[in-house]
Amino acid sequence: MKPNRLKRGDKVAIVSLSSGILGESFVKHELDLGIKRMEEFGLVPVFMENSLKGLDFIKNHPEKRADDLKQAFADDEIKAIFCAIGGTDSYLTLPHLLNDEKFKQNVKNNPKIFMGFSDSTTSHLMLNKLGLTTFYGQSFLVDIAEFEPEMLEYSKNAFEYLFNPSENHEIKPSAVWYKNRTDYSPAAVGTMREKFEDAKGYELLQGTDTVSGKLLGGCIEVLAEYIDAGVTENQAEINEIISDCNPFPSLEEWNGSIMLLESSDGLTSPDNYRKIIQKLKTIGVMQNISGLIVGKPMDEVYYDEYKQILKEELKEYGFPILYNINVGHAYPHTLLPLGEVVEINSTKKTLTIKSNPLN
Repeated sequence: MKPNRLKRGDKVAIVSLSSGILGESFVKHELDLGIKRMEEFGLVPVFMENSLKGLDFIKNHPEKRADDLKQAFADDEIKAIFCAIGGTDSYLTLPHLLNDEKFKQNVKNNPKIFMGFSDSTTSHLMLNKLGLTTFYGQSFLVDIAEFEPEMLEYSKNAFEYLFNPSENHEIKPSAVWYKNRTDYSPAAVGTMREKFEDAKGYELLQGTDTVSGKLLGGCIEVLAEYIDAGVTENQAEINEIISDCNPFPSLEEWNGSIMLLESSDGLTSPDNYRKIIQKLKTIGVMQNISGLIVGKPMDEVYYDEYKQILKEELKEYGFPILYNINVGHAYPHTLLPLGEVVEINSTKKTLTIKSNPLN
């Protein structure tokens, strides 16, 4: 199910499905900046009923987070849904959503652009399982409310694709990358990020073929929660919650797909990174995919270590691995359509969205 492209005047829902930080007074300057930027795009931000109720309320009421997503899909005037930010416990919303037949029907009857990353991987998996194309890589606070005088140019160009999509759209590497900010105070608004040239571009770790397939995946640490990879502290709680509503794709759904992996700002240790890759092998996922794209690690921490692990653990499969993609937690951010066909060209080291993801 493909949503409609964005156009000026569209109402866009903002939801807090994980962290409730958007509602805290200490980020009011970021909220205002995000609203201003959305209005400059001609969009009308609509903050869902519970999205601004703060950290404690959102943490303690996953059913209210779910209610906001339900209402956004039920409202015909809402044309897109943007996640405020990531977090750590979106899995708590799953029983309230996947056990609600009306919600699932609304998703099918009212397909809308859904955008988020990090812990929003949970929502992407769920919506992809319901058949909806979603957009991975940006969020309201992290990208639209960027502190520089404008959105980061590469991120802005990627966001504008939602207004003017096309098939055979090549996702090119950014010529620069930016360090994560440490100061998010009002005094930092208007300041520039520390910036570095990225001469590496995309790195091909293995493979010689040109392959294409449906794109699936997300943040590797969130995916680990749904496969019990042995790296998540509260795994027993997660296993209980998802016992009848696990959104992780089946082996059949992985068959022939292109996998997206990107690592979080938690900077997963190389040992845990290897454990997750090994578990994906053990359960048969890596045997089924036709290619892998991997996001640049934040601030290039463990850049070489992750790369070496992928080469060692996946060499037996031979499929193309394209590394250093500008998606996820390392700035700047592209947007990738989960559920749509993408192509890896090993000879040219290119990544292309083959199908038009929007009507």
